[in-house]
Amino acid sequence: MKMHMELDMTPEEARAMMGLPDVAPLQKQMLDDMRARMTRAMEAGDMESLMRVWTPLGGAEAFSQFQKFLWDSAGMMARGGKAKDKP
Repeated sequence: MKMHMELDMTPEEARAMMGLPDVAPLQKQMLDDMRARMTRAMEAGDMESLMRVWTPLGGAEAFSQFQKFLWDSAGMMARGGKAKDKP
């Protein structure tokens, strides 16, 4: 037995019907907070603070760790999947 059902509703109505929470107020609050932090950093002319706001997870340090991870993974693949010997 097949049954075809077509529902005509907005995304908000669909979320409410499935019992999902309305995250719009939380999203608005987070965006307002981020906007305020970026505005303060731009007004102060502090580019380092501005980049910290734009880059999650620690900025340059996290990028360096991720880059090291990629290089180590590529090196391990080149050695046939074996970890390099530690001195």
